[in-house]
Amino acid sequence: MTDLGLYLAKKSINKAEVARRTGISKSRLSQLSGNDSTKLRADELYLIALAIDVDPGEIFKELFKDLKLPKV
Repeated sequence: MTDLGLYLAKKSINKAEVARRTGISKSRLSQLSGNDSTKLRADELYLIALAIDVDPGEIFKELFKDLKLPKV
């Protein structure tokens, strides 16, 4: 499961409802939730955040909390 999938599960989010509200297909949401090689686009993240009524910055920080700049 991806970080997005874990986040949605933790928040008990209904993916079918998110798909309906965002226009993102259920199959695309399933890919984003279950396949680590699937890339989440910024517009998809923003629409998902709006659909589940969370600040886009909050979900962005949660999903990418382990991302760090390389030491130079």
